Amino acid sequence: MKRLGDRIFRGIALVSTLTVVLIVLLMAILLFLESRPAMERFGFIQFIFRDVWNPVKDEFGGLYAVVGTLLSSLIAIVIATPISMGIAIFITELSPNALKGFFSSIVELLAAIPSIIYGMWGLFILAPILKSHVEPWIIQHFGFIPFFGGKPYGIGLFNAGIVLAIMIIPYISSIVREIFSLVPDIMKEAAYSLGATRWEVIRNVVIPHTRSGIMAGIVLGLGRALGETMAVTFVIGNAYRIPSSIYEPSITISSSLANEFTEATSALHLSSLFLLAFILFIITFIVMSAGRFVILRMQRNAS
Repeated sequence: MKRLGDRIFRGIALVSTLTVVLIVLLMAILLFLESRPAMERFGFIQFIFRDVWNPVKDEFGGLYAVVGTLLSSLIAIVIATPISMGIAIFITELSPNALKGFFSSIVELLAAIPSIIYGMWGLFILAPILKSHVEPWIIQHFGFIPFFGGKPYGIGLFNAGIVLAIMIIPYISSIVREIFSLVPDIMKEAAYSLGATRWEVIRNVVIPHTRSGIMAGIVLGLGRALGETMAVTFVIGNAYRIPSSIYEPSITISSSLANEFTEATSALHLSSLFLLAFILFIITFIVMSAGRFVILRMQRNAS
């Protein structure tokens, strides 16, 4: 009877795993089949590098959306990673025990806020602040760097990157915090007994011991940023162009789908949107796979 129960449990676990794999495969197959007309017309690789999006003439290319997706996600990761690390370090190593639960709950609350609320906040609150104060200051002091020059817009890549960063902070910080809490106390106590300061323990013991976990959190946050839709649609400006500065309006794949999917009047237009979705699927798969490979390499080197 016990062996029968083990077999049933193993079968349920296997079916659950295969169900997830099947769902992913069905999504990929659907996107591929629906995007075939656009691939046959423009070519898959050629479509990615085509810098045109003109529904009136049925001329489409994914370069604008791909560049906007990658740039906004990169800005978000650059902003969110150090903040998330600081949050995790403070909660696990510096905060009083009585307040750790409170701070953890506040950070995790950010993940429960609907993305459309972030978009509205970014549009009506953050955009005027960026345009009037933050972006002019950055242009004045760092405008000699090409990508940081230009004019303040308020709505654009910079705004989208900040909003995305705020949205992915709870994901990265939660994972990093849990990883930090798993560091054996004996390792930290040994370092303290040798005269190490708290910062030296964090830098030389905690962080090196949890590098693969930190990378996992960053990859998860990047995957979340790549696919965000509503918040980015509100604040990125939705302009089909290659931005010459960090402040200019742009477009992402997700925001392009949200704006145009219900308004696609031609079969080629609809197929091009499916092809954009297929490209986003591939980008996300590549990013997650590369992150997993890096994590395995780090774990192998540490062992």
